[in-house]
Amino acid sequence: MAIVIDVKNLHKNYGKTIAVQDISFEVHEGEIFGMVGPNGAGKTTTIECIEGLRKPTQGSIRVLGVDPQKDSHTLRMHTGMQLQQSSLPDHMKVWEALDLYSSFYPNPVNFNALIEQLGLAGKRDAPFKNLSGGQKQRLFIALAILPNPKLVFLDELTTGLDPQARHAIWDLIREVRAQGKTILLTTHFMEEAERLCDRVAIIDHGQIVAIDTPQALIQSLAVEERVSFSVYGKILPEWQETLANIGKIDVQGERITIQGQSTETRQWVVEVVNQLSSLKIPFHDLRTEQPTLEDVFLKLTGHQIRA
Repeated sequence: MAIVIDVKNLHKNYGKTIAVQDISFEVHEGEIFGMVGPNGAGKTTTIECIEGLRKPTQGSIRVLGVDPQKDSHTLRMHTGMQLQQSSLPDHMKVWEALDLYSSFYPNPVNFNALIEQLGLAGKRDAPFKNLSGGQKQRLFIALAILPNPKLVFLDELTTGLDPQARHAIWDLIREVRAQGKTILLTTHFMEEAERLCDRVAIIDHGQIVAIDTPQALIQSLAVEERVSFSVYGKILPEWQETLANIGKIDVQGERITIQGQSTETRQWVVEVVNQLSSLKIPFHDLRTEQPTLEDVFLKLTGHQIRA
């Protein structure tokens, strides 16, 4: 597929502070590509260099075939951007914002249709200050796709939203991609990246530590499977010693989690259940937990996601 974004050996320093160190990756036409990692990892700096908002210290960037620093006007006509810190005048109405921004582009999307598509019809005449967090983010998505762009940038789009609003925004992003757009997004929510992205680059301390599809990353690193269950009362020491032969045990009160690796998940779970039965452990509420991108991040970097 065509390469929409081509980043090679990107560095960005702020004085002696190294924000991005030797990052290289490509984004292909029609995919949702995610840059994931904790706050302060270098995601926003990277996306702002790609957007042409910051000048790289070193390296090369091509977006839609042009250099963002040298041909920013052409880039603006074919890209849509939602920045991490975005706002509008408090008293500007939803339709006024879209009407104003549509005047900036030669071939904008019909903003009245966008209002309907993004579920803002009931807030058409509402001032920006009266919108909820989810409604504001829907408006920013509308502004990002208003130019009818080939490429859309979304930077930490769902930060601060409740789970219901976050899932609604995910559905909107999928709809945007279904229209043939390419999307580059940043997020520190690993579940968000796993649900949305075709490929992800995990970034930590300004460097890419892994890049692939979410499922390929999970499978390639052999992240441990988990079985958790509750017991009535305390787990006896002899039980814990025997179960330790199956995998690593974590005891949190009456809740027990066993971690282990197996190429056959079902077989390993059966082995755990058989051991529980043979030991006559009175367990209940048994659950299996599949590895996630957050497990991959922890295994690669050795620490939990920083909020």
